[in-house]
Formats: sequence, C-alpha cells, structure tokens
Amino acid sequence: MQKYISQQNLNTLLDTLIKQGTRVVAPRMNSGTPLYEPLLSSAEMVSDQLPRRSAKEAFFPVCEDIMSYTKEGQQVNLKDIDPATFPETVLVGVRPCDAAAIPVLDAVFSWDYKDEFFLERRRKTTIIGLACTTADDACFCTAVGLSPADTKGSDLFLTPLEGGGYLCDTCSDKGEALINGSEGLFAEATQAKTVTLAVPQTEAFDLKKVKSWLDEHFEDPLWDGVAVRCVGCGACAFVCPACHCFDIVDEGAEKSGKRRKNWDACGFWKFTHHASGHNPRDLQPKRYRNRIMHKFKYYDDKFGQTLCTGCGRCVRICPVGIDIAAIVEEINKKCLSRRIWPNVS
Repeated sequence: MQKYISQQNLNTLLDTLIKQGTRVVAPRMNSGTPLYEPLLSSAEMVSDQLPRRSAKEAFFPVCEDIMSYTKEGQQVNLKDIDPATFPETVLVGVRPCDAAAIPVLDAVFSWDYKDEFFLERRRKTTIIGLACTTADDACFCTAVGLSPADTKGSDLFLTPLEGGGYLCDTCSDKGEALINGSEGLFAEATQAKTVTLAVPQTEAFDLKKVKSWLDEHFEDPLWDGVAVRCVGCGACAFVCPACHCFDIVDEGAEKSGKRRKNWDACGFWKFTHHASGHNPRDLQPKRYRNRIMHKFKYYDDKFGQTLCTGCGRCVRICPVGIDIAAIVEEINKKCLSRRIWPNVS
C-alpha cells in the first residue's frame, strides 16, 4: 500500500510521537557529525547525510548492562535488567543499507539462543526507511544485491518526491499500524515524480562466485597482501551495520558492580587469545581473512545470506585506506595478479 506524506506532516508525526513519550531516533548532528540519536524535536532530524555510525545501536548498544550485583556482608544480591522496561521507539530516516542489516542481525540474535535484550527492542521499534538520493565513491550497496531504494528491514519506506513530500510504502503490520494511528497525516499517493536516486558505481559482485573462491582459498597469498597495512583498530567493525561480535565482562568493585555486554571485533589481537596463551589468529592477515570469510562465506554457510550491505562506512573510516569492496571485486574477477594494494618493501 502506498501513501503520501508532506514534509510538514512528517514533522508533525514525529513531534506528536515525541510528546506522547515515544522514543524517536533519527539522524541528527552531534558536534558536526551526523549520528542516529534520540530527537527532542523533528527540527533536529538531518535527512541529507548518512550517519557516521549505523542504526544497529538502537537494538545493540555499544555497552549494555545485563545484570548488577551488590554485596552486604556475606550476602550477594543479584538484579537482572528487565528488557520489558525498554521504551517504544520509532527509528526514522534509516538508509536502506542500515535497514537491510537489521534482519541480518535478527538471524544471529534469535538463532540457538534468544537474546531478549535485542529482540525486545526489535519488538518495540518501528523502522521508517528513507531512499538515498546521493552516493559517494565508498557506497556499494548495489554490488551486494541491494539498492538505494531497497525496502528490506523497513516497516515504512519513504521516497522523496519532486516538489517536496514523500511517497510512503507500507512494508509491514507495524508500518500499517503507524499510518492508521496518524489520522489525517497520510494521504492517498500522488502522481508526483520521485527524485533521482543515488547510483553507486561499483559493479555487482557474483556473490556465489566469491563464496566459491573463499571455500577453496583459506590459505592464499591474497591475505598477506590485503592485511599488511591493517592495524587491527576495529573501527571497521564498530561502524558496520551488520557486525555483531560482543564480549561479556564483569565491571565493578567488591561491594557492587555490573555484568555488561560490550562490543568486540575479530580484528583485535585479544579476540581469539586463549587462556593458555595460544592465539589461533596470532597475525593480522589471519584476522583480516576472518573478516572477509565471515562476511562472504561463514555467515552465508549458516544463514544463507551475505553479512554486508555495502554502506561503505568501513572504507571511509579505515585509517590506512583498506577498501573491502575493492578486495571482493578482485576476488570476484579472479585477477589476483592485478594488484590493487601498494607494494610493501
């Protein structure tokens, strides 16, 4: 079902939700940087820039308390964090590369163990996606089978129209419920023309071909060539909308403390460091190999899809200029002799 909503009515919708106590999260400027953060009013929303970090933080926070403890004498008191206290949320202005990653995370957090912290936030969140009208050299969503107008993961999806306003596609029951609860703000779809959408320049990968190559090349000179520059900072994983590694640690003192879930990254040296002192991924090429293998082979082996949505954040943020799209493109072409990384003496 398609509807139309003007920019003014979209602002009214967001302001109404905020006044009702709904947590409204959208791209907003924070010290000059666009981030997905709770809004105080619709005027704070930024709709023309991709946030520096992904929307996964709305469901999977960087740091999250899962239990607390206090000690009185010999008595230890444990208190679980109740996911039922999480607020109703509308996540708006979500780019297709971010929205498409959320169902990818669903598979992980509802697989052999049901992570109620993640799943309760998902149940209480309505996602309003927004089509992309611009793309830079790092964008490659079309190369991994998505598009700047992909509705995957969205409950409602907005496409800007020439002259203002948005064409609104209903993608789920949540989206329909939001429209039905917003009387007078949505109208029948108009015949207005949509604006020109972004066109990422990276050619489409043959993902089956890439996976087939990875199946046979766990040991390959490629990994040394790719990872010789990697510094293991983990920035790529932290800005990625689909990466989901975490650690659980106890933080505090003798009398009180918390058990917390904290983001982790397979690029870190300590990620696979055993208590025995052995580390099966002791060198950075092994760790970067795991990053590529996880995204384009291991996750596909388990869940039948790719763990990458082509947002390009890892390309933009890498301090040494490693380009995951260029690496996968090289594998895709099976032309490893045409090196795209500088020679290192």
